[in-house]
Amino acid sequence: MFRPKIPTMPAPTGIVTPPAVEPTAIVHHTPAPIPVAPAAPARPTVQLTPGTALALVGAGTAVVLVVGAVLVSMLLAVAVTAASVAVCAVVLRSLLNHQPKR
Repeated sequence: MFRPKIPTMPAPTGIVTPPAVEPTAIVHHTPAPIPVAPAAPARPTVQLTPGTALALVGAGTAVVLVVGAVLVSMLLAVAVTAASVAVCAVVLRSLLNHQPKR
């Protein structure tokens, strides 16, 4: 009662034509074994000598100083630009305020 009923394939009613390609025998080939390369050795650990540590500290300090100098120069450029715009605004304001009195 609970088992599904699978429909049966109906028999062909028309003229049956043979397939255009004749099936051939299937030959299974066993693939050749693939040679496995030996596992690569683990990466060597890095040994920090006092000279190497000093070089790393020096390089880090140089990078921090260069980045700091670039950021300070950009801030200075913005400050100079803002000051010049403010001076121009004050001059224009004074010129426009004194115009009708002349």
